[in-house]
Amino acid sequence: MSPHPAWIALGALSIAFHLGLIFSGLVPNLVTRPLHMALALPWIFVFTAPGTASRRAGIVLTALGLAACAYIALNHDALLDQYGFLDGPMQMAIAATLLLVTLEMARRAISWPLPLVALIALLYGLFGQYLPGEFGHPGLPLGSFLGTLTIAEGGLWGKLTGVSVNIVAIFVIFGAVLNAGEAGQGFMNLAMAAAGRLKGGAAKVSVIASALFGSISGSASANVASTGAITLPAMTRLGYPRSLAGAVEAVASSGGQIMPPLMGAGAFVMVELTGVPYTGIMAAALLPAVLYFVTVWFGINGFASRHALRGMSEADRPAPRTVLITAAFFAVPFAVLLERMLLGGYTPQYAACIAILVAFVLLCLDADLEVSWPRTGARLADACVTSGKQIAVIASIILCAGIVIGVLGLTGLGVKITSLIVSASGNMLWPALVLTALACLVLGMEVPTTAAYVICVAVAGPALQALGLPKLDAHLFIFWYALLSTITPPVCGAVFIAAGMVDENWLKVSLRAMSLGLGLYLIPIAMVANPDLIALESAPWAALVAFAKVALGLGLISAGVVRPLGYPRRALLVAAGAVAIGAPLGLA
Repeated sequence: MSPHPAWIALGALSIAFHLGLIFSGLVPNLVTRPLHMALALPWIFVFTAPGTASRRAGIVLTALGLAACAYIALNHDALLDQYGFLDGPMQMAIAATLLLVTLEMARRAISWPLPLVALIALLYGLFGQYLPGEFGHPGLPLGSFLGTLTIAEGGLWGKLTGVSVNIVAIFVIFGAVLNAGEAGQGFMNLAMAAAGRLKGGAAKVSVIASALFGSISGSASANVASTGAITLPAMTRLGYPRSLAGAVEAVASSGGQIMPPLMGAGAFVMVELTGVPYTGIMAAALLPAVLYFVTVWFGINGFASRHALRGMSEADRPAPRTVLITAAFFAVPFAVLLERMLLGGYTPQYAACIAILVAFVLLCLDADLEVSWPRTGARLADACVTSGKQIAVIASIILCAGIVIGVLGLTGLGVKITSLIVSASGNMLWPALVLTALACLVLGMEVPTTAAYVICVAVAGPALQALGLPKLDAHLFIFWYALLSTITPPVCGAVFIAAGMVDENWLKVSLRAMSLGLGLYLIPIAMVANPDLIALESAPWAALVAFAKVALGLGLISAGVVRPLGYPRRALLVAAGAVAIGAPLGLA
């Protein structure tokens, strides 16, 4: 059923607002960021409401949230002069409304774990002075504490929300417009042409397609649902074990969040938190991401040998002309994006805006290069609704995470946790890395990857840097391990979706996924043990040497885990691979 015109109009308004900010120049943060939240409210509270009662409550919450956001935007000049201190009961009520609405937004968007963390943080800020020992704090005036979170450029309206408004929303629109047209099929056609004929070809098609699709979606779940709808039936039809088919799709789709240029919202948040330019983040992330998919490829070869998995027949592969035409639907916008950013010298968000305009034009054409205005209208409507909904979900996550980051800064809790990590690790880097990885895994089970990364890097990042790890290395290490929960039990969201699509026990799929996705566990360690691996921009030859060395190690370990060999030979391969990577203690 097509969405109501009102939702299409609201999605179009959201697109126009976020693109307009890029072209219009400077607009005060206390205007743009509350309006960003205001545009997200109806999507979370009304559009996705599961029932009548929920929708009615959502309408009330939307009205309250809109009024509070409007107050902030209309009074931004006066509020800046208050320096984060609430003045009077009305502002106190507005602050409470904003915080409660934000918590409920996040709960409806992504369930209860992240808002529960934020609620605990708020309670700590309000009552932490009553805690004994070093984890208490001296106490904060209520007006100052709530005001800093809600009427100043911190907390709800801090740097994270700025990233969501000015960068993430733009690339969400870019992905939505591409996927509304022929680009998604173009990814699949290119992947089938490149790998379909190979041994284990259907699985390798899934790897390539997921890497390409993930470069614009950045969501493991969306990746599984979209590419899996084509690759999973193909794999099962060719006789792949269902557990293997589901594992391949879950692992390949999880890699989308580490694949430049988008990396979900993580790349843009990393730009803000590290101060490294976007092109630098892409260059640093590229070789590790390629290694991840190479490792999956090694694993598929091993399973293909065990199960005699054949490639796709010629009849199932698209014709070269079809591949060439459909690939252009994503290649042209991507070329425009990279040309404007790398050669034109524009910011990533401005370059993306130009690419979006090109992608909008391409919505008029189909794979036969024919124009159909009714189809174009339907695609535009789909792009508007998808953009509005996805921007709203990310805004809900970022706003809620902003509460946590704000409280950590106001109370000094982040510094205390950092000191605890350094102390517990005995002032040694590798034990601190293990503690950080465990924290990322646990937190990643409960909250989305971007939120897990932001919270973990706020508390563990300074500890790792204090122990000698460079800032960008620390951020990439934490970002990768925040992804572990997509394939690691007991949560493993990507596995659950893939297992449901192939009608297989999720635990069987997860065990296969963990063996295929070894790179997710080992490559962050390799980045620390081989710093040149992320130095592609500054030392390309050293980076390529490190890449080859780590690729050899991952290939040996993958063969030892996946291939049907005797246990002594498997152990030998794993040991040799660990030495090639650099070993977990960095001694190789």
